[in-house]
Amino acid sequence: MKTNKLSDLTLEELNKQKSTLKGVIIGFSILFLFAFIVLFYLIYKNGNYVLLACLPPGIFAMLPAVMRLSQLNTEIKSRKSDLA
Repeated sequence: MKTNKLSDLTLEELNKQKSTLKGVIIGFSILFLFAFIVLFYLIYKNGNYVLLACLPPGIFAMLPAVMRLSQLNTEIKSRKSDLA
């Protein structure tokens, strides 16, 4: 498996990864929002509060993508400050 160190990538590649990852995060966020609305509806309708246990894993599933986006933003910002 090929590992991509951020320091080895060019600024264009970093920006491309950033835009791709941002689109993935937005898409999954919309999907999770829809799933959470359905889940809350099922909890309200059936009174089955055990379904609340499904909420934290759904939120934590996005954490690695958000952390990677933060790393990309930091690397891009440091490269732009080096150029200036």
